[in-house]
Amino acid sequence: MPVIRRILGDTLRGLGVSEACVADILVAISEACTNVVQHADETSRYEVIAGIDGGECVLKIVDRGQGFTGETEKNVHPDSESGRGITIMKALVDDVSFDSRPDSGTVVYLQKRLSWQDESHARHPHPELLKTAG
Repeated sequence: MPVIRRILGDTLRGLGVSEACVADILVAISEACTNVVQHADETSRYEVIAGIDGGECVLKIVDRGQGFTGETEKNVHPDSESGRGITIMKALVDDVSFDSRPDSGTVVYLQKRLSWQDESHARHPHPELLKTAG
């Protein structure tokens, strides 16, 4: 997880995403990855795919574990040490969804509208930069 957080955080900061937005995304991705580590098959690997589409950060966390059925959220006390991951993700990003099938694994989708630093090149691209993008 530290590698994922470092690469994603550095990339978002490099694009000019605001620090508060980066922090929300990193906590949400950490919660999603922690759920994989805790609940997927211990021999299962997982993959994180990140992209930016139309001013939103789109994240996909894929595992090949057991999958899950039923409720994705439990009635967990807010002070509980565990079981709050999905609630935290929903509080930090704009959309959280799951595609989970028993014995096929789970895909977690996270989506967040990006907020930008005032001096961000990504928010206010210079025409000469657009010519070389590509």
